[in-house]
Parts: sequence; structure tokens; C-alpha cells
Amino acid sequence: MSLLDLKLTPQRPYGGTGILKQFYNGILPDEVFKQACRSYALQVYNGLLQSSGAKIVIDKSPRYYYALEFIDSLFPHARRIGLIRNPLSIIASYKKVNDRGGEPSDLAADLWDPRFNIKIADITVGLFRYLNYFKGDSPYAYRLYYERLVTAPRDEMMKLCRFLGIAYEEGLERYGNYMDTAKAGLYFSMGVGDPYVNGHKEAHQDSVDSWRETLSKEEIEGYCRVIGAQVFHDLGYGEQLQEAERLTGVQFELEPNRELMQLRTRQLEEATGCKWEDSYGLCSDAPSGLPSEPAEDGLGQGIDPHVLQLQITLRSLEMRLEKSYASQAQLRSQLDNMKAKINRVKSMIPFGNRLSHWATHYLIGGKK
Repeated sequence: MSLLDLKLTPQRPYGGTGILKQFYNGILPDEVFKQACRSYALQVYNGLLQSSGAKIVIDKSPRYYYALEFIDSLFPHARRIGLIRNPLSIIASYKKVNDRGGEPSDLAADLWDPRFNIKIADITVGLFRYLNYFKGDSPYAYRLYYERLVTAPRDEMMKLCRFLGIAYEEGLERYGNYMDTAKAGLYFSMGVGDPYVNGHKEAHQDSVDSWRETLSKEEIEGYCRVIGAQVFHDLGYGEQLQEAERLTGVQFELEPNRELMQLRTRQLEEATGCKWEDSYGLCSDAPSGLPSEPAEDGLGQGIDPHVLQLQITLRSLEMRLEKSYASQAQLRSQLDNMKAKINRVKSMIPFGNRLSHWATHYLIGGKK
């Protein structure tokens, strides 16, 4: 996400925000930018592997819905693991973690609060981004269901290992046995992840149905109204939806609240500067202009230098033209605002138009 955010060009103490924005968003070709990002990521991940003695690195963040298209363009043949869980259990976990961190929230109120909230975006926009992303079949995607994992951890871990192309190690699912190892120390030193993981040595089922006690009826009803009933059916949680309807006494509409979802999506796009494809799904083929395997030198491979020069010139001119249009629009807006203010003042003064005419005549002619 930090690599993708290079294009946002926030304010820096040394200035140059406008130049950097034009460079990343107008001058530098997208193909070169992506190749550079891929090279950087490979250096970081390979360095992490070498320093830890590991063979595989797993990079996991609930907020990678933010950069799905970008990830696909950098590593089209990477293995993706989608962690799937009952949506009501997800927000129950969200609530528990917030309360533990000293930030208790009123989830029922937050869901409908029109102000931007990244955590609410996670459980609305993010939920549907992942739903669409993992909807189709791909040899590079694996859907791992939380409830199945905690019920039969050994079987599920063996399936996951086969997907990753690695051998299953006996006792892999009893992660508590590895708490004192160097790799576990590296993980816990980062201060990230589930704060409750230390309380157990292996997968357990205590949290499968905890949403019933953790969430109030108002929170259950509010969230189901926002995301709609269809998402429960699509993910395979129809029974949990029926239980939520029994608890609340409400039969929920199939479709999500479109107005609220559009608001959350627009807020997130405005806050991040990102524009996403509608209903984006996993793309496992290398995009045009990008090799399927990392390039040796990392930059510029396969790009004709004459074409590159023309692209840079064209995009630079486009940026200047856009800037010119933006300046004109800003001046036009200021002019319209000033005219509106003058007309409002005139309407408040008796004989305003006549007085204005006299004043103008006096100022121009120098006469009383």
C-alpha cells in the first residue's frame, strides 16, 4: 500500500508536491512504475526470507482490499488466501478488539454516521471488494473458511499446504508449540495481529458463535440492513442469517443499502485518491506490458525508448492542459461567487440597483 501511495504525493517539508504529483501521475509511465515497485518488493521480501531463514513469506492485511488491482499487476502468479468468516462474527471481533484497545465504539451509530471512518469502510466496502475478488475460480486463489479451520484444523492445514505447494509438517496447527521460536518472536515483536492469539495454543471454537453475546440487537439489525441478506447466502452463512432474523424480528432485504454503500465508497476514494474497477475479480494473468516473471534488471524491459519518450511528452502535455482547465474552473467559480454576493447585497438595500449605478457613475466620472 505504501508503494501505491507514492502517487498520492502528500505535503513534504522540502516542498515539490506539485512536481512529484505530476511525475508519478503524468510523466512516469505506469509500466515503469509497476516494474520498479515489483523490483522493490522482491528485494524486501527476499531480504526478509534470507534474514529469517524462512522459505515463504506471507504478507497479510485485512486492508489489502485497498490495493487488489495493484497486487495483481505486480505478482499475477502469487498465491492468494481469502479468509472467510460469518460477517456478524467479523464485526463482533472488530468490536472486541476496539474495546480491548481502549477505543469502545457504538457500532450501531457508527454504521449510519455520515462521517468517514476507515473501520466502517473495512466492514462495508472492504467486505464487498473481497467478495467479488474471490468469487470466481482461479488456480491462484484459495478460500479458507474460519469455521472449518477451527473445527478440523489439521485437515484444513493439510489442504492449505497442498495449495501452497509445500509439505505439511505434523503439529503445524498447534501454533502454541512455536511461541518461543525466533520466527514467532519476530512476529510478536511487530505488535500486530490478533491481540487474543496469546491466550490459546491452538485453534478453538470459542468465537464461532460469540457474536450472539457480543453484539446488541441494534448492532445486528443495523449491520444486516447495511450489507443486505444476499452476502450471507453468497458466503454460505444462510443459517446464521436466519438466526439473526429470529433475534431481531426483522426479515432483511437481499440487496445492501445502496445509498450508504455508495457514500462509503466515495469517501474512501476521496480519502485515498484511488479509483477501483467495479466488481473487480481476481486477475491471474500478467497484464499487457508486464512480464509474467520478474525482470532481471527490473526497469524498462520490453519498452521501446522512442515510444517511452513520446508517452512522457504526451502525458506531460495532458497534465499541463488539465492544470489549465482546473485554473479556469477555479477562477470561474470565484467570479460566480463574487457576483452572487454582490447580488445578495443589492437585494438587501432599498433602491440597490439605482444606488449602485450612481456610485459607479461617481467613481468613474469624479462627479457628485
